[in-house]
Amino acid sequence: MGEGSLETRPLGQTGLTVTRLGFGAMEVRGERIWDGRPVTDEQAATILQAVVDVGITFIDTANDYGRSEAYLGQFLADRRDRFALATKCGCTIVPAGDHDETPHSWDRDHLLANIDDSLTKLRTDHVDLLQLHNPDVRDAEQHRVVDTLREIKESGKATHIGISATSPHLATYIEWGVFEAFQIPYSAMERRHENLITAAHEAGAGTIVRGGVARGEPGRGLGNENAWALWERANLDDLLGEGESRTAWQLRFTLSHPAVDTIIAGTLNPKHLAENVAAAEAGPLPEDVYVEAKRRLDNAGESPEQ
Repeated sequence: MGEGSLETRPLGQTGLTVTRLGFGAMEVRGERIWDGRPVTDEQAATILQAVVDVGITFIDTANDYGRSEAYLGQFLADRRDRFALATKCGCTIVPAGDHDETPHSWDRDHLLANIDDSLTKLRTDHVDLLQLHNPDVRDAEQHRVVDTLREIKESGKATHIGISATSPHLATYIEWGVFEAFQIPYSAMERRHENLITAAHEAGAGTIVRGGVARGEPGRGLGNENAWALWERANLDDLLGEGESRTAWQLRFTLSHPAVDTIIAGTLNPKHLAENVAAAEAGPLPEDVYVEAKRRLDNAGESPEQ
């Protein structure tokens, strides 16, 4: 598991080259955001430094991921040249008793304040990719968010612009032809965007997948019971390699999609990080296994949107 052993590829036409296994820093958000787990400074330092040590070169965060940006700045600012850094805007954090709410706002002044706040926390003068955090098309048009993103890019605070998006808005955003990268949920357990990932790739954009391991197995992470019921219906255990975990197989399934540039898998556990790295180093599934898996998933009721 030495540094530099992970496969890399271009992130669309951005000019960035990233490891196909990236890291999603939402797991160091702390307990106030979206039922997160408590995180100590020591835990955050350990996992974030391990991410860079194993050679991962793409890290994704967001302005509303609680303590995530501040931890990245605190523990990785002196290694900023070792990875491409992505964050998101449109975010707000509103204290609500024992937790924080995260509504979104898309007006120009708020987006400009978001990037400045992010850069302060990240202890850097720019991010490599600034993404809108899942607006619907109506809000994006009403607030002219693309104009604001371009303004931020021209200022040098973001090198490239992108969007985190889902259906039914994703297809429209691809058609706009203005975003340099798309962050899209996708896994064997959630294949609805499978064809849109291909469309984004063919349009020249970078493709970043989140949720590529279905949020972990039951008992590990936040495994979704409905997703794993689908796994059982599709009899996917039959397709596991010898000694291969469901999580490792899931990651390799996602890597098997030829239009996926990088997968952001998050964890707070160095052991799980090592397992993800090992799965990524094993590479995509054999072609016959990948084809059979999609056939079984189709029959079990999980197919891409048409």
